[in-house]
Amino acid sequence: MRRLLTVVFVCIFMMPLAHAVNLPDFTGLVKQVAPAVVNISTTQKIKHPHMKRPNVEIPDLPEDSPWGDLLRKFFGDDNNGPEEFNTQSLGSGFIIDSNGYIITNNHVIKNADEIIVRLSDRRELKAKLIGTDPRSDVALLKIDAKDLPVVKLGDSDKLQAGQWVMAIGSPFGFDHSVSAGIVSAIGRNLPSENYVPFIQTDVAINPGNSGGPLFNMDGEVVGINSQIYSRTGGFMGLSFAIPINVATSVVKQLREKGKVSRGWLGILIQDINRELAESFGMKEPMGAVVLKVLDDSPAKKAGFKIGDVVVEFNGKKIERSSDLPIAVGSTPVGETAKVKVIREGKPVELSVKIAELPSEDKLASSEGKENAPAKANRIGIVVDELSPEQRRRLDMKKGGIIVKEVTDGPAADAGIIRGDVLLRIDGHDINGVRQFHDLLEKLPKGKPVPMLIQRNNSPIFLALKIPK
Repeated sequence: MRRLLTVVFVCIFMMPLAHAVNLPDFTGLVKQVAPAVVNISTTQKIKHPHMKRPNVEIPDLPEDSPWGDLLRKFFGDDNNGPEEFNTQSLGSGFIIDSNGYIITNNHVIKNADEIIVRLSDRRELKAKLIGTDPRSDVALLKIDAKDLPVVKLGDSDKLQAGQWVMAIGSPFGFDHSVSAGIVSAIGRNLPSENYVPFIQTDVAINPGNSGGPLFNMDGEVVGINSQIYSRTGGFMGLSFAIPINVATSVVKQLREKGKVSRGWLGILIQDINRELAESFGMKEPMGAVVLKVLDDSPAKKAGFKIGDVVVEFNGKKIERSSDLPIAVGSTPVGETAKVKVIREGKPVELSVKIAELPSEDKLASSEGKENAPAKANRIGIVVDELSPEQRRRLDMKKGGIIVKEVTDGPAADAGIIRGDVLLRIDGHDINGVRQFHDLLEKLPKGKPVPMLIQRNNSPIFLALKIPK
């Protein structure tokens, strides 16, 4: 009986607490902003070859015979020509100018032959593509209309985790669907994106929501709903939006020039873990370590070196390597930036004139760019000189040796595998097998040292530690 009374007592006292929580009411907000949200449908024409069918002699049939056209279609001379059909996709967008300018995602309208915008009053208008930026996944459209309702743009830099936000879009084609949640995190960097510090929310986002607005409680657009993290294809509680401040900068350039220019340094970088930080003489893991300095790049001219750890760019601290591309990309082309690096344990300040980010093809090209085997060494690997064919394939004119075999030891513990190309160790370039062995003999025991390797045409730093 005592236990029963206790349960009743707790339940009675919990009820006022539940009623005391004030959840936001979105009804007024939806009425205010929904008219400026649009549905976007696209059509893409795709040509697909017919399946080759055997030629069959078509018998003479009366002109009005229904079989004549059917037989010619399937067995006539034209059955091997390409067949054209349309594919359609759906997305969302929002009006930022009363004269018809609309923001959406690049992936919503990519390769579209026709773009149709459906307004809240059910009008359907053809849209013209003003410009698109695949790197930020932002596109700008224009429809021929006037006096349209518009959204109010907010300041995404003021967002904080825990704030309420609301999305309006067309998931699975259901126009003006509303969903709400909170900001889960800001400044998220996704593996496939280098120039967008995403807003992470738990707002329900599904196919068709892409390109739609994310509102704060003041009715201001703070983001563009763009991606979800899912193992099933559906919403799983993780959605990502492009900050409106990023989108606004992109849209301004698209309206003025039809394209987007971004700043570029010309280095390949890697994140710093605790062991690497110790090996570089740093007290804590932070910054971006330079793996490669591209030829004819701003970084090359400014004196960047492999092994430099970038810790500050134009007064902004670089906590993670993913912070650097965002900071550089938002810097105007031609501006001189101040960069602080840690070089051999000491701070160094560099001045670099930012250039324009090359096209993806040119960038990939820039980044992409047998003797008797040696004996096993003190770190547990067998290495060999690179053959002329290997150098040609790896685009390496000089330096570097290749790992032929890995046994138990410090190298295996550091993560070195067969096929890795060793480029640099403890601040020294590796120019050959004999010189590499000389460098190994001088390595200190019990202290991690940085080793630069190349794996699958990409450089990476590893922390090598020889036990005492």
